Amino acid sequence: MKFLARTPKNIGHAIRQARIARGLTQKELASISGIWQETISKIENDISATKLETIFDLLAALDLEIQLQTRTKGDDTDLEDIF
Repeated sequence: MKFLARTPKNIGHAIRQARIARGLTQKELASISGIWQETISKIENDISATKLETIFDLLAALDLEIQLQTRTKGDDTDLEDIF
């Protein structure tokens, strides 16, 4: 599974897609990650600022990692087509 994220909204969308791909509900992900279901909902819907540590806890629970690379020339509007 590969996602391109340049904004918090993109990361929230990637977390939602990864959760769904694994057949997990937000409640099940909350149980696995130790993050409240309400917080997961807010992250997935880009409602509030979230500590980076919380994002990494969710990524670990979904067996995902972040890789950094030089930014491509596309813009944010192109990102939705990737997901």
